[in-house]
Amino acid sequence: MKDVIIALDFASAQQTLSFLDLFDVEKPFVKIGMELFYATGAEMVREIKRRGHKIFLDLKLHDIPNTVKKAMSVLKGLDVDMTNLHAGGGIPMMKAAVEGLTREDGTRPMLIAVTQLTSTNQQIMEQDLLIKAPIDEVVMHYALNAASAGLDGVVCSPLEAGKVHETCGAHFVTVTPGVRFESDDKGDQQRVTTPLKARELGSDYIVMGRPITMAADPVAAYRRARKEFLGE
Repeated sequence: MKDVIIALDFASAQQTLSFLDLFDVEKPFVKIGMELFYATGAEMVREIKRRGHKIFLDLKLHDIPNTVKKAMSVLKGLDVDMTNLHAGGGIPMMKAAVEGLTREDGTRPMLIAVTQLTSTNQQIMEQDLLIKAPIDEVVMHYALNAASAGLDGVVCSPLEAGKVHETCGAHFVTVTPGVRFESDDKGDQQRVTTPLKARELGSDYIVMGRPITMAADPVAAYRRARKEFLGE
């Protein structure tokens, strides 16, 4: 299933709920990232869930396997629909995360791995991280690791979505930030594209923040994104 996810990049509960109040018809799939979660805590997750929204809890866990497993065992009680970690933590960490996130009845939220941030480019990889391989090769290697660990998909650039599906299978989900309307500024993103292009490239979910949250009419911007990405 494809969808548009709105990144709720706000610093307070008031800003967040005021924004969501604008949507009196739709109940958008939303992303709660570190800024909002650290500012408002688990209660914000519960409140947004009570309002009927699907939630991607974007905390990008990255630690030793036991710590990540215990953290995921806490997050599974928040009834989110999707959460994530850094594939760079390795296969044992990702397997531990799946164990921690799985409920007693065998169900769990969708679990995806961050391959490389969309703010990362080849120069940063080589100079800052000392990773000499081409960035698309690294992304595919991390995606294969995530698949082998039992995860459901990856966070990647829309530019890499099609190749991820070729490498890991059509069922392996691609969640793609770095999506902007044609007229938007790129901001701090390096590898970006439009909703329409993301659809053509094979993205399953696109994540859009400022192009919607900072728009003069956020509801209209959200509907535009859905029309371009989903053809609605």
